[in-house]
Amino acid sequence: MATTAGNGTGLPQHSNLTAPAGPALPEPPRTQGVPPAVSGRGIAAVVVTVLLWASAFVGIRAVGPSFSPGSLTLGRLAVAVVALGVVVVPQLRRTGIIPRGREWWPILAYGVMWFGGYNVALNAAEHLLDAGTAALLINVNPILVAVMAGIILKEGFPRWLIIGSLVAFGGVAVIALGSGQQSKGDVAGVLLCLLAAALAAVSVIIQKPVLRKVPAAQATWFGILVGALCCLPFAAQLVTEVQAAPLPATLGLVYLGVFPTAIAFTTWAYALSLIDAGRLAATTYLVPGTTILISWLLLGEIPTVWGLVGGVICLAGVALTRRRSRPRPA
Repeated sequence: MATTAGNGTGLPQHSNLTAPAGPALPEPPRTQGVPPAVSGRGIAAVVVTVLLWASAFVGIRAVGPSFSPGSLTLGRLAVAVVALGVVVVPQLRRTGIIPRGREWWPILAYGVMWFGGYNVALNAAEHLLDAGTAALLINVNPILVAVMAGIILKEGFPRWLIIGSLVAFGGVAVIALGSGQQSKGDVAGVLLCLLAAALAAVSVIIQKPVLRKVPAAQATWFGILVGALCCLPFAAQLVTEVQAAPLPATLGLVYLGVFPTAIAFTTWAYALSLIDAGRLAATTYLVPGTTILISWLLLGEIPTVWGLVGGVICLAGVALTRRRSRPRPA
């Protein structure tokens, strides 16, 4: 069994993936429907993830005219590999923790599907659909995660998780309907969004067990590296577009690689190592409303009443997912 030691970063550090496993310790009993306690660091990781992922939509909108979907994905991942590698590579050299054999299979899977496929599909979809419709379709993801986590990860189906998820999804629908844009109804765009949501949901389920052995930063870096390698066919296109892009667009690409990718996916993985996948996924319902606020502050885009109402509904829904169910009388 891998051991954990402090590393000065606040993230868990594991000594050896291949150390012989000792006798399994029984898990403490858990009251049905009662969310496990989350540390302050876990809550901070969730907040950072939501804020940075929300900022990504603003960043993508800003650099989208200069970069195509594939080259944008490769550029983000390449920057993230370097940025996060500055932290992870020295840890690998010091600890010698490198997945071996079958331990690579889930990492390869979520690296290809999430960091590669999800980003390309979403970038392509946003060329075909308006932002409101895309946000609504992508936010099918938390529901998919909750269902798969209940079945595959045995997290069950807590009543308040289901109720809160449905309420939050309704808030996202209100934001989308009040976006003030008419959907093009492009079938390809809809299918791409649904594909992206499915890829992300499956990846969360695959990543969860990996985080029991691999530290969050390393699990994220390996996945980003795999995704970047898959996107290498877009390298020539990326070089051409970088040369033609204005400096602000290139700086925006660097921002997307460092903050919403390298940092936010690491804080997500850290939170996922502490929180049930279904409950954590429900927090991403806060992303559309947060995006509206960021656009308001940075781009001067005044939110509609529908956007503000939808954001409040999302907050209420996420709060409901953390509500404790009353224990049934014996």
